[in-house]
Amino acid sequence: MTTSLPPDTLKGRTLALSVSQSPDLARLGLSEEQLRLTLGEITRLVLGAGGHLAYGGHLGPGGYTPALTAEAARHGRGDQPLLVCLAWPEHRGVPLSELRARLVLGRAGRAVCLDPAGRETDPAAGRGEPAEPVDPGLARTSLTAMRRYMRDHTDGRLLVGGRRAGFQGELPGLLEEALLSLDPGDPRPLYPAAGFGGVTVDIVRALGIDDCAWLPADPDAAPDDPRLLSGLERLRARAAASWPPNGLTQEENRRLAASRSPGEVAELVTLGLGRLAS
Repeated sequence: MTTSLPPDTLKGRTLALSVSQSPDLARLGLSEEQLRLTLGEITRLVLGAGGHLAYGGHLGPGGYTPALTAEAARHGRGDQPLLVCLAWPEHRGVPLSELRARLVLGRAGRAVCLDPAGRETDPAAGRGEPAEPVDPGLARTSLTAMRRYMRDHTDGRLLVGGRRAGFQGELPGLLEEALLSLDPGDPRPLYPAAGFGGVTVDIVRALGIDDCAWLPADPDAAPDDPRLLSGLERLRARAAASWPPNGLTQEENRRLAASRSPGEVAELVTLGLGRLAS
């Protein structure tokens, strides 16, 4: 069992969860289940300390939303502590009759549907029953708008996993979210947990937290996407100008970067949030 913060330590604080499948799990000898256990531990500790969680994803059965909703419901809080943010293509591509049922999260939380500019919108407005195809260009800008909405409604962000290639937006999703967190005008604490691999490893290296030498080289890896390399350069420059304190020491950040333990990751992230809150 991980160490829990006292009740109400994180009252009024919301942690954004940036979690995506990692292409490196097999090379690290890890499974998707271990990544999901990490989400469960984070949920347990944040909600147990009075905090809230926000997740930008989809409502399909294969995603992380059902697991997060079930874990949040187990806490029995009456203030709907989980916020699920749905970008325009995520809710517009689901038949309206199905969407209405999926949007009901009960006591666990609430789901908000966003328009292409990242504003809350009625998902039934201006559409009929069938799902609608979304223009790829509009989908990309809508994802960025959703990430800005989440940045503006949260107090810190956890990064786990993430694709380096095959991403939908202008940049890998977690990399764009890291850049938004380090906006010089309004920086937010960032907690990159790179032990599960993925683009979070590249983010940790760009931030100068750790060289992640523990990640085995992939001899079959394709050349890096130029958009990924450009985004990492921007992240290095932005970190040099506005790397905000996240409540952890340099050594604790290195431990967080390398840990593959769900309990340790959850404990370090909540420790940092708790220090900032107090």
